[in-house]
Amino acid sequence: MKRSLLDILACPICKGDLDLFVEKENEEEILQGKLICKQCNIEYPIEDGIPNMLPPELR
Repeated sequence: MKRSLLDILACPICKGDLDLFVEKENEEEILQGKLICKQCNIEYPIEDGIPNMLPPELR
């Protein structure tokens, strides 16, 4: 996931802004980490550079 994608992503449940927590990245993109909604506190994992934006009950 590229850092610039954070500007257009929003929580699919409440449409709130997301905080980014990086666990692993290279010079081009974030490979592992998570996005956390600032409003409803739901976590969305980033694995192999792909953010999983499905609500928790659908993962």
